[in-house]
Amino acid sequence: MIRTATSADVPVIHAMVRELADYEKALHEARASEEQLREALFGERPAAYAHIAEDAETGEPVGFALWFLNFSTWRGVHGIYLEDLYVRPSARGGGHGKALLTELARVCVERGYERLEWSVLNWNTPSIDFYEAMGARPQDEWTVYRLTDEALKAVGAS
Repeated sequence: MIRTATSADVPVIHAMVRELADYEKALHEARASEEQLREALFGERPAAYAHIAEDAETGEPVGFALWFLNFSTWRGVHGIYLEDLYVRPSARGGGHGKALLTELARVCVERGYERLEWSVLNWNTPSIDFYEAMGARPQDEWTVYRLTDEALKAVGAS
């Protein structure tokens, strides 16, 4: 049901990234091309990794998790930052999201990583309920900041 993504999965990962962006009401921000994803996942120096959830009967991809390593200076070890977790609406409720998170937790435990982290939009109650049911807890004392577009260019040019 869960497998490591291959280069042949890039078109379906790209399609699901766009589906996720649409669900999150930000399709206009999803500018990554298939080639950019291919390079990030399978280039000479991969920057990210992905797992695919497949339908048990058809073998068709129905979801994915895209992640990369982070590092905790407090713990002194790597962790996984889950950039995207998505299951197509027609496959939700089938255990695919739980299986993807379980696989990433397994990778953490196997490799000695001590954190599995991600962000969720505060209005996405179904996802929040799902994550909390698995034992995840919000880090309410932290606020995410982001520099992008013109602000990033201005600071970078300083």
